[in-house]
Amino acid sequence: MAVQEVAQCCSAGLNSPLEPADAELLAGLLKAVAHPARLQLLSIISSEGEACACDLTAPIGLSQPTVSHHLKILTEAGLIEREQRGQWAWFAVNKSRMNDISSLFRVP
Repeated sequence: MAVQEVAQCCSAGLNSPLEPADAELLAGLLKAVAHPARLQLLSIISSEGEACACDLTAPIGLSQPTVSHHLKILTEAGLIEREQRGQWAWFAVNKSRMNDISSLFRVP
């Protein structure tokens, strides 16, 4: 699911009826954030500007493999961007994608 797909399909947000394909696209995106650990990860990464994977296990109290799994889901949804620096992965929020999500719920 590419970032531009959300903006293209749903420029009116939820202010007009969605086609079934658009609803599927949006449901996949919303499913990626519909987990407490992923919401915590997004908030930590967003508040810090960027975060190393090594610093994300303790704040949410999950194991490294579990955190990696959640980071992968967020990355695949385009909500965060991953950059490899040496042995560590660093993550930053994709602001464009987050704006896509927030625009869905704007009331005219």
